[in-house]
Amino acid sequence: MAPSAEDFGRELEATAQEVLGRLQSRQLFQSPWDTAAFVVFFTFVGTVLVLLLLVIVRCCCCCNSPRSQVSPVKRSPKGLDNLALEP
Repeated sequence: MAPSAEDFGRELEATAQEVLGRLQSRQLFQSPWDTAAFVVFFTFVGTVLVLLLLVIVRCCCCCNSPRSQVSPVKRSPKGLDNLALEP
């Protein structure tokens, strides 16, 4: 049988009471695993934020700078310089 909305509400309320109890007792981490999970989670979040910052900086700073434009006629294809076309 599928859990009802009432059961879900009770579980959510119990979880909220547990978290509030931990906050009041100032004991957020009950085991070393809790601390490790906290460190891993915030390391992941920090890495994502740093990567987003790098993307934003690259888009904002590098896209507006003029690049040297080489016309397609002046470019030679790489790797095809040694081919001799003989009839």
